[in-house]
Formats: sequence, C-alpha cells, structure tokens
Amino acid sequence: MNWDKIEGNWKQMKGDVKTRWGKLTDDQLDVIGGKREKLAGQIQESYGVGQEEAEKQIKEFEDTSR
Repeated sequence: MNWDKIEGNWKQMKGDVKTRWGKLTDDQLDVIGGKREKLAGQIQESYGVGQEEAEKQIKEFEDTSR
C-alpha cells in the first residue's frame, strides 16, 4: 500500500501502526495524523533509532499493509 492510502485511511490504520510500534501512544498517533515524516520522528524518539532505520521500518510497514 502506498503512503497516500495509509494517510487517507489513518484512522483505520492506527491500530496496525500501534501493533507495529507499540511504544507509540494514542496521543502521539493523533499528532502524527498520517504524516510519514512525523511518524519517522516519533519512531526515532521512542525507539532510539536513526532516521535511516525509521524509514526502513516504515517502508517495510508500507510494503506489508493492505
């Protein structure tokens, strides 16, 4: 699934995102609002990974989402 579809269906996708990145709170997911850059930033902050790793994880999520 491409990111435009994920962003457009963010309310429905939040559960999948929460399953994948369990450290992210509902409030953080609301702030992210489907924005890829904000998700990457929150992953970096919550999991202590770099930008490259966060982008890799998001790409894997994108590729496995339907």
